[in-house]
Amino acid sequence: SDPDTAANKLHDFTCTCDNDMSIVKTDGPATCTKDECTSNPCAAGQTCEDPNKSAAVLKDFVCTCPAPNTMMTNVGGPATCSTGSNDECASTPCPAGQSCTDPDKASAPSMDFVCTCTTGSGTATGTGASCVLDECDANPCGAGQTCSDPDTSAAVSKDYVCTCTAPKSGTMTGGAATCTLDECSATPCGTGQTCNDPNTALANTNDYTCTCTNGVVATGTSATCEIDECAKTPAPCGTGQTCNDPNKAKNKQHDFTCTCDADADTTIVKVDGPA
Repeated sequence: SDPDTAANKLHDFTCTCDNDMSIVKTDGPATCTKDECTSNPCAAGQTCEDPNKSAAVLKDFVCTCPAPNTMMTNVGGPATCSTGSNDECASTPCPAGQSCTDPDKASAPSMDFVCTCTTGSGTATGTGASCVLDECDANPCGAGQTCSDPDTSAAVSKDYVCTCTAPKSGTMTGGAATCTLDECSATPCGTGQTCNDPNTALANTNDYTCTCTNGVVATGTSATCEIDECAKTPAPCGTGQTCNDPNKAKNKQHDFTCTCDADADTTIVKVDGPA
């Protein structure tokens, strides 16, 4: 308005904001403000905030839901507030094989859900858990076997290894091992004897054989090797003499006797050499 339109009365006009008559500026445009929240544009129970109260910027007010859903907002209109629970687990955020729990279902999404491994062990908040599973915990190997699991990730299964304990031998991955036992590994035969176990299955015991260098064989025990010194070549006694080895045991050597034949003097006897 120009209260005095006289030619000599210049620069006395005033500008008044239409929405607030108290805001007046002389000799230039007024800086008008407009708080859109004064008209209560938000729904009941919601708070309103107009971050820019300039009349030139409209529909920038923010409506915020009441607690505990204060993270739910909307710009330029009423917010859509959750009236029930807000269970983050409803969207299935945990990977397969994990359970989900949301300790605070009433609040807006806050990534506080917990993923827990159902196979193995492990938990994580706000993301999937890294599950650990040591398959040996279930004692999958047979008696007398040790178990090792090289990869305890729950994603890797049947990779455990069963190993037979000494003196048995045998390994198996993903199951109990078939153990064998070579009884010759315990060196059951005497010195100079050859050992052979024809069947190393655990159910077959004492079936090993001990073989002497002269061919004497014993099963399940050390052999009693015999050596007939009279059978040696060349013959240990002279021509016309009779050889006798009274004890053919291996540890009884050099006890053979040479006796002159009947047409000679049979009283002449020599031990360990010709008469």
